[in-house]
Amino acid sequence: MNLRSLLLAAVLGGAAVAPAAAQDTPPQLNTLPTAPDTAARTATAPAPQQQQPRYRIGLVNGAVYAADDVELRQPAVGRSYLLLNGQQRFELDQIKFFDDETGHYIRTTLPGSRRMATLRREKTGRISTYSITSQQYMPGAFGGPFGYGGYGRFGYPYGYGGYPYGGYPYGSGYRTVKTEYFSKDGGPIQDMNFRSLSVAVSDNPGSAELLRDVARLRRYSTAGYVVGGGLLAVGMLNTFNGSSRGLPLVLVSVPVLLVPTFLSGTQARKLKQAVQLYNYGDAAAR
Repeated sequence: MNLRSLLLAAVLGGAAVAPAAAQDTPPQLNTLPTAPDTAARTATAPAPQQQQPRYRIGLVNGAVYAADDVELRQPAVGRSYLLLNGQQRFELDQIKFFDDETGHYIRTTLPGSRRMATLRREKTGRISTYSITSQQYMPGAFGGPFGYGGYGRFGYPYGYGGYPYGGYPYGSGYRTVKTEYFSKDGGPIQDMNFRSLSVAVSDNPGSAELLRDVARLRRYSTAGYVVGGGLLAVGMLNTFNGSSRGLPLVLVSVPVLLVPTFLSGTQARKLKQAVQLYNYGDAAAR
């Protein structure tokens, strides 16, 4: 009886384990997998970007306006003004800065003058540089009957651009004169010359060294003018007196007088390098 009881208990225990194991196994499905939801995976089309206004005008009172169209109106009677989108009118004295696709422009008074002028910003940094272009008539000098431009977007002398309109190196005519200025740390506009810039960059050793080079070139230029002018005067005097020494002296004076012209380009380049070194440090030399 004991043996038969043990065998029966073993059979019943195995039967009880089998259903439990079957329950632990996940059921097998005979259905085919469903296709992915293509509608959910479809990429959403990007929204069209809104076109930015072409112009941005800042006023002296701090207000800033955006516009797609700006006109300069210069009536025969009355003051000139800007017309934004054919509706908003602002006199030029109200304008502080102006942005368009060609750059950033400011309205400010020039050093030593009360006249308002429009300057184009060239470089930004602790020392920001600006420029203005104008036309000068040069009788008997290089230039063309159409000049070299400087009228800007809204017309000279209030131009916000500096677009070149013609110009040929034949005979008398107009030529473009580009005058440069700078401002340190947002301060007043100053002339881009040796004296003003020497003070502005005096706290930077590298820039100060470049300015010392400019000072040396200025002395060479002065010597060239003095020596060349002296040779020319003596040569002309000898020529009038019938001396054979006159013509050689005149010929020698010509290259001597050209030395300051060549050095002026080097001086201007070193002034700009001093500004770049001041603003960007060692990166300016790379």
